[in-house]
Amino acid sequence: MEPLSLAFIGWFFAVFSGLVLLVGSALIASLHRSGELARRQLEKTVVNDAALFGIWIFGLAGGVGVIRLEPWGRDVLEFFCWTLIVLVMLSGGMRLRALKKVATEPVNWFTAVAGVALVVAPIVLLCAATIVTLRDATVIAAFAP
Repeated sequence: MEPLSLAFIGWFFAVFSGLVLLVGSALIASLHRSGELARRQLEKTVVNDAALFGIWIFGLAGGVGVIRLEPWGRDVLEFFCWTLIVLVMLSGGMRLRALKKVATEPVNWFTAVAGVALVVAPIVLLCAATIVTLRDATVIAAFAP
């Protein structure tokens, strides 16, 4: 497989992570302003939200590090990709499990699994391609100090 362009990888993950952080911040601010019930719900998820923000900050930092060809950028972005793969797969599995619990009538599991796979597969494939690229010998040489 031909390695992806480092410029593409760096800019894609930097821009996408930055957008996710902006949208997440806007959603939390909106929920905070929407009333007491929403604020109490936010208080219950503050640790999860902080962890997710931290992970996306790794994506942003890794993307910037790859753009600048910083030696740490490779490692940070690879860590982010592995983390994102695990989180996306867990999220997909949890959604299917939740569907099973709340279903009041028979579930079309082919459609449900296909829907989850439609979201999970591209993310996993892009992250896997990024990891393969970041481990390529010519890419490693480009990051040498």
